[in-house]
Amino acid sequence: MAVEEIEERKAMTKILVVDDEVLLCRLYAEELSEEGYEVVSTTECRGLMEMIEQSGPDLILLDIRMGACDGLDLLQNIRNVYYNMPVILLSAYSSFKYDLKSIAADSYVVKSADLTELKKKINMALEARVSSLKKKRIEKMKRQASAHP
Repeated sequence: MAVEEIEERKAMTKILVVDDEVLLCRLYAEELSEEGYEVVSTTECRGLMEMIEQSGPDLILLDIRMGACDGLDLLQNIRNVYYNMPVILLSAYSSFKYDLKSIAADSYVVKSADLTELKKKINMALEARVSSLKKKRIEKMKRQASAHP
């Protein structure tokens, strides 16, 4: 993918950060905005599904441990409504990687001040989504072409 295409894709990509730690939300928002993404963040898990509906993110970064909320349960709710939405789980603990509920996520990243791994996972998830959308579009065009010879 050409550098111009990547930059254009980033400018059109909205990321929702869901983490109960205000400073981490700010760090992610700052770093990802510098990368060219539009970033929306929340420290609240209540009303998350409505926020997803209203903000229309292309990808969600979701903390696993958020006070009264369980990020893995939120992940299941997201998957029930937004099946193809890329979700990257964030945790300070690598042990959650082996929780069966976490398998529904696209990726899992252990929190760190160095966002290199997170940025790689974001790019991978978005590239996979674009590839999937292109494939679906091609399949639809083929079906339409075969239906109207």
